[in-house]
Amino acid sequence: MNIHIGIDPDIAKIGPLLLTWHGLFTALGILVAVWLTARELRRRGIALPNYDTWALVTVFGGILGARLFFVLDHIDYFIGHPLEALAVNEGGLAIYGAVFGGFVAIVMLSRIFRQPLAPLLDSVVPGLLLAQAIGRLGCTVNGDAWGGPCLHGCPITFTYTNPKDLLPADLLGVPTHPYPLYDIVVNLIVFAVIWRLRRRPVPAGTLAATYAVLYSFGRFFISFVRQERIWFWGLQEAQVVAVLAFVAGLVALAVLFRGQRHVPTPVEA
Repeated sequence: MNIHIGIDPDIAKIGPLLLTWHGLFTALGILVAVWLTARELRRRGIALPNYDTWALVTVFGGILGARLFFVLDHIDYFIGHPLEALAVNEGGLAIYGAVFGGFVAIVMLSRIFRQPLAPLLDSVVPGLLLAQAIGRLGCTVNGDAWGGPCLHGCPITFTYTNPKDLLPADLLGVPTHPYPLYDIVVNLIVFAVIWRLRRRPVPAGTLAATYAVLYSFGRFFISFVRQERIWFWGLQEAQVVAVLAFVAGLVALAVLFRGQRHVPTPVEA
């Protein structure tokens, strides 16, 4: 099945403000993540002082990291177009950058307010996964996370036809791997595992480490259909980060479950 995507990535322009589908779905994903994280914190009995501040700083860190990773992965282009590096609402946010930036923000806040880090990270993970899946809907519209050509053997393909789409011009009108769809499926599968695991008496930090292992595993393999700059070992930026995150997650799980010395997280619904 070949799905033609010719939607204008821009919804409307009001003065200097450009409203895009990517920006809309990114904002929706952030709202869902903030809401679900607050719910998880209450379930765990964690009362954060000034949660609005926590959410704002974490979201800012995530957006900053997401854009930084994307710019670094397309540095050849942005050297010649430096001002476009600030056009976050038009697309171009790397998920791993968002995770890294948000993680740094949470670590910083946990130290400032003297809150335990592991339960905080576990509380964020379910909302993060849903936010990632929702954000990929914006990528589906504007083509900023494109797959490579797939002329034969793909049950589903995306064909972008709008000249404003962000994929390379030579891929306009060409059936491509529906990479955003692949990533949505990975996120929802990992979310289902995490959602069930959160009810189990596991050590604090288990959900965050499991997320790192499972999402990185899926992301590594679906990235082979992407057309991105190779960093080294024949791997793209996302795949290199996936390998590092996968190993870090496995190490964290081994430490957490060694001797079961950590206090289990609450399991009530």
